[in-house]
Amino acid sequence: MLKGKQKAYLRGLLNTEPPIFQVGKEGLTENLLQQLDDALEARELIKITVLNNQKAAPEALAQTIASRTGAEVVQVIGHKIGLYRRARKPRLLLPD
Repeated sequence: MLKGKQKAYLRGLLNTEPPIFQVGKEGLTENLLQQLDDALEARELIKITVLNNQKAAPEALAQTIASRTGAEVVQVIGHKIGLYRRARKPRLLLPD
């Protein structure tokens, strides 16, 4: 579980990150979830865009992705989702 200071730090890092995935009308497929899982292992922090043709709310999608990948939701702003999961070999040093 991330502390407030850690989430604030990660939100700051997300500001400069471009979205690397999009969730569209097909929603969350097993292939997309596997790609998200691989990206979280490689990067630890990812940003996802939810397209307008997606019926589910971004907040609901964020919770679903987090539970299926073992990640934590850092933020949901508009149609952007930020997720974090510590990798086996951590790349980011979080504040205490």
